[in-house]
Amino acid sequence: MHVFKAKHRVAHSTQDMYTLVANVDDYPKFLPLVEALEVTRREEVEGKTVLIATMQVGYKLIRERFTTRVTLDDACQTILVEYLDGPFSHLENRWTFPQHDDGGCEVDFYIAYSFRSRMFERLIGGLFAKAVEKYTHAFEARADEVYGRKTKVLASN
Repeated sequence: MHVFKAKHRVAHSTQDMYTLVANVDDYPKFLPLVEALEVTRREEVEGKTVLIATMQVGYKLIRERFTTRVTLDDACQTILVEYLDGPFSHLENRWTFPQHDDGGCEVDFYIAYSFRSRMFERLIGGLFAKAVEKYTHAFEARADEVYGRKTKVLASN
């Protein structure tokens, strides 16, 4: 199993970053390898919004689709992504956005995954790992574009 964790300070608020990450429909516009995303179901469950989303990722001639359950908790401003179907044997992704006194927040990103096929792992595993490592920075760049560029937060954890 591969695990990647990142904590990255940004100059945008918790609400702005949560809203940006929760807007999964825009992922193909700015995330590495993401070519398409379709939300096939959206419902309210116990005060949370639950989405069923199918994402297509690709690189050169390789294309793969996978489906996840995305739980958006507006009250806690957290996001949980759980694997349903596709080339993985396991996929879990969590986002939190602790607010800082200076108006910025920390983007706390966690993903754990393993591929079902060793051949697919060898074929795309390294590429997927590199893309995952770029996600927090891709979201920060998108926030700068959507909300306006902010002065960089100097402190970093």
